[in-house]
Amino acid sequence: MTRQNVAFGLKTTPMHVSYQDILRVWQEADGIPEIQDAWLWDHLMPLAGPRDGQIHEGWTLLSALAAQTRRLRLGLLVTSNRIRHPAVLGKIATTVDVVSGGRLVMGIGVGGTHQPPGAGGIAGANPAVAEYEAYGLTLVPPAEGIERLAETIAILKRMWTEDVFDFEGRHYRLRGTRNEPKPVQRPGPPLLVGGWGTRTLRLVAQEADIWNIPGPPHNAVATVAERARVLDAHCAALGRDPGEITRSVQLTVDHDDLPGCRRTVLDLVGAGFTHVVLGLRSPYPQGVVHRLVEEVVHPVRASLGQA
Repeated sequence: MTRQNVAFGLKTTPMHVSYQDILRVWQEADGIPEIQDAWLWDHLMPLAGPRDGQIHEGWTLLSALAAQTRRLRLGLLVTSNRIRHPAVLGKIATTVDVVSGGRLVMGIGVGGTHQPPGAGGIAGANPAVAEYEAYGLTLVPPAEGIERLAETIAILKRMWTEDVFDFEGRHYRLRGTRNEPKPVQRPGPPLLVGGWGTRTLRLVAQEADIWNIPGPPHNAVATVAERARVLDAHCAALGRDPGEITRSVQLTVDHDDLPGCRRTVLDLVGAGFTHVVLGLRSPYPQGVVHRLVEEVVHPVRASLGQA
């Protein structure tokens, strides 16, 4: 069975783990060419375990890691569009692209929204309520969240390509915006949009270079495959070639069941995903990246005829 080559990344959730441990894993991965990219997330309080546990702010940490790695592409899976004003985010992201020498992937999603009573999502309840209240942030309805994300994407692209501009949107207004220096990557970092809702997937079809969705254990392989078909339908309606969008999925690794991890990766590849982000559980064992490459990446590629 030969398919498009599958790329692998890893994700270190910066929750209940020290900066030194995260740096150790990223520097290990930086020396292993089979790992293409590395990712953080964008939360301000722990979502699991002790509520008073340590957690690091994502973009600050990303900049530090960018300065201490040389090869890995890097980003957040995914930036919350509710935490930072779009123009401030554009400046932050530009700076990280410059610090990294042009290795940023701009991962972004809607961020915290509030659901009407009785509504649910395929990946479970939204954990953002307490976090947003603690940091003085506001939740918005899902439709407004999509509108705001679309405006943010427009602002980011203009910051990365135009010398000066005004922006007049429904939710954001800018006057005389300048952004220098520009990102190293032109016309800007690749845009990854994360999410699974039907309206989000339409925005993916319109704007994104990469689509990312949480896979097992959060969502079953069948669920993410069904969402991929929704993306295909949006692309068809818009006249866009769906092959232009890289399909990326997150898979949380069970260090005690790497054979099961291999099987799930193959199932995800069979569902059309060509970029798999292996999410690491803390604490991170010594040599964890080498072990994943030897026991997951190499066997998967051999099974696909890509060794």
